[in-house]
Amino acid sequence: MSFLSRFFVAAVAALSVYSTAAGATERLSTSGRSDQIVIRVDKSDQEMTVMQNGRRLYTWPVSTGAYGYDTPVGTYQPTWFSPNHRSRQYGNAPMPWAIFFYQGYAIHATFDTYALGSRASHGCVRLEISNAEQLFNTVYELGKKDTYIVIQE
Repeated sequence: MSFLSRFFVAAVAALSVYSTAAGATERLSTSGRSDQIVIRVDKSDQEMTVMQNGRRLYTWPVSTGAYGYDTPVGTYQPTWFSPNHRSRQYGNAPMPWAIFFYQGYAIHATFDTYALGSRASHGCVRLEISNAEQLFNTVYELGKKDTYIVIQE
């Protein structure tokens, strides 16, 4: 299946859970909104794709929740940003370039880059440091209301 076909299927699937997902306040669509960003996290492929104006900006390997620590599926919007965050829940673990999207779940950088491409986190979405910084700066500059995070199985 082509990338655009997979993206379309992901967007349609996201819309089906859209009404129950936290934080999303408008339709998930980039048509007519050249600045809107859609971040798609595919848990089965352990891959993130960042789209803007219908164009793929980035595709990066990620680590989502390890077995017993699931990453929530749904469509979300960022709730807050923390460029140098540390986890109070997990022993002050570093979470640089964190974009929080649902409760304590975030997209953030990891120093455990060897695990990227496999399930390894406590539920957050981990990225390589420079990729997380790039994503953080892009989303922070655009703003929370024009960014959608779609997490799918």
